[in-house]
Amino acid sequence: MLKPKPSIDTIQPYQGGKPIEEVRRELGITDIIKLASNENPLGPSPLAMQAISESATQVHLYPDGNAYYLKEDLAEYIGISAEHLIFGNGSNDVLQLVAEAYVAPGDEVIYAAGAFVVYSLVTKLCSATAVVVPMVKHTHNLSAMAAAITDKTKVIFVANPNNPTGTMVTVDETAAFMEQVPDDVLVVFDEAYYEYVDRSDYPQTLPYVLEGRNFVITRTFSKIYGLAGLRIGYGIAPPPLVETLNRIRQPFNCSLVGQAAARAALKDTAHVTRSREQNTIGKAFLYGAFDDMGLRYVETEGNFIMLHLEQSGADIADKLLKEGVIVRPIGGYGYPNAVRVTIGTQQENEKFIDALTKCKDLK
Repeated sequence: MLKPKPSIDTIQPYQGGKPIEEVRRELGITDIIKLASNENPLGPSPLAMQAISESATQVHLYPDGNAYYLKEDLAEYIGISAEHLIFGNGSNDVLQLVAEAYVAPGDEVIYAAGAFVVYSLVTKLCSATAVVVPMVKHTHNLSAMAAAITDKTKVIFVANPNNPTGTMVTVDETAAFMEQVPDDVLVVFDEAYYEYVDRSDYPQTLPYVLEGRNFVITRTFSKIYGLAGLRIGYGIAPPPLVETLNRIRQPFNCSLVGQAAARAALKDTAHVTRSREQNTIGKAFLYGAFDDMGLRYVETEGNFIMLHLEQSGADIADKLLKEGVIVRPIGGYGYPNAVRVTIGTQQENEKFIDALTKCKDLK
């Protein structure tokens, strides 16, 4: 049997949250909620649903490989030129494009322990050396990440807010960090949960792009816009970087239906506002319930919460599964006694807490 290149053997396949259909099939449970994958519990915008229906009649045609109209709409929305944008099959696609374009065997890639797993995957894919910097209080330690830079460093990944911890780095921390990053190192700020953050000290990183720094911002329509199943993500970067990434981007990597839905979702600011408000209400409810139960958790800037337990997170997830609640154990991120739970609707949050109280020895 043909063997892959050595770096492939070091990669563990990504394990997503279990689909509801699989749980129904395995356990015969019909009343199931999924709080494992940080999806928007309100679903897509009604405008996006209409666009999906209308565009479905055109799926016999290839999509616009350049995503021209979506690019123009998004550029206007952000306040930049279209030349600053590249689209991907989810923002994961853009992260991989960055690694494939700029990272070679022997190069170093810096990211935090307990950060989004894709940074490790793309580093291994490129046969590069991972420089993994411990977090402090579940948060990226940017000063330590800057201190880890060597003449072999090519890319630094920063998730802000971070998945699965939900923490963020501040504007002052980011500014101090960027002052220490050499011009020949590419910084990637992964801002998949950007729209959920309402703190005044959250860094607005767009100026680094507009200054022409080697800087890429990745964002997505999968989270607050509720289009996870259509896989539309994007990168914001200086035009020379975008031009390089487009050289290796697969043609037609963003579907026709996804592009139409994303354009419509951008217009429905009321849906984004409702989604953010729902998240704020749900966060407060879950914090209160955890406090009442004496459980430790990490305060979040995203639409999910990392919950600490004094037993295996995988065991608790299995117990909750039997109650019809799907959450995400995060032992693979270095937190064996924790789970990540998406903030759902009020009904979903209450069902989760009811199920959680049925599981014994939680503390």
